[in-house]
Amino acid sequence: MRISAKADYAVRAALHLAAARDAGPLKAEAIAEAQEIPHKFLEGILGDMRRGGLVVSRRGSSGGYRLARSPESISVADVIRAVDGPLVSVRGVRPPELSYTGAAESLLPLWVALRVNVRRILDGVSLADVASGALPGEVSGLVDNPAAWRNP
Repeated sequence: MRISAKADYAVRAALHLAAARDAGPLKAEAIAEAQEIPHKFLEGILGDMRRGGLVVSRRGSSGGYRLARSPESISVADVIRAVDGPLVSVRGVRPPELSYTGAAESLLPLWVALRVNVRRILDGVSLADVASGALPGEVSGLVDNPAAWRNP
């Protein structure tokens, strides 16, 4: 599974907004600089997040972006879906829409199981969880395993 640069930047921008939620709207330039995200790319990402109902924007000298809801009510999955679409797809198709025959027939349940697990992790972690550094026990338990940090 790959996390696109767009999804990574979107989650980082959302976390920046979550951490600064009491500071009022933040300019895209400030978010881009703080998170080392190309400004023009971030503008498009913030537009996707606005259309997805995750951020609101205000124009003007005191304008900028802020989260549309509390960080506790926005999951990491919500952010990724807003900018990249479905969390798991195979050749751009959602697993339940696929079919296989012969020796590959049991591949479909594997893709569905992968999707279930990705959803469980990403839907179960809010922006507030990540911003506070307090990941849910299920997630922190997975990363406590030293093998999780090694590449095969």
